[in-house]
Amino acid sequence: MTPMPYIADSRSVLDAVDLIAAHGEEAALFASIRADRSRDIGNHVRFCHWRQIERLIVLLGTDHAPGTVQ
Repeated sequence: MTPMPYIADSRSVLDAVDLIAAHGEEAALFASIRADRSRDIGNHVRFCHWRQIERLIVLLGTDHAPGTVQ
């Protein structure tokens, strides 16, 4: 199960939408690459941002409701 993403603001959703529009099914991979690049240069804030975007993209690509649905 993919962890639920933390969505800090509308910019996070826009970043996810932009990656999906540009890269389709590989959008999560590109978010992961951006997260790794940010980590490598020591930018932990952007690392966390892109890791959450990766999780959001994966969540948006599922065809079922996450968590408990009553």
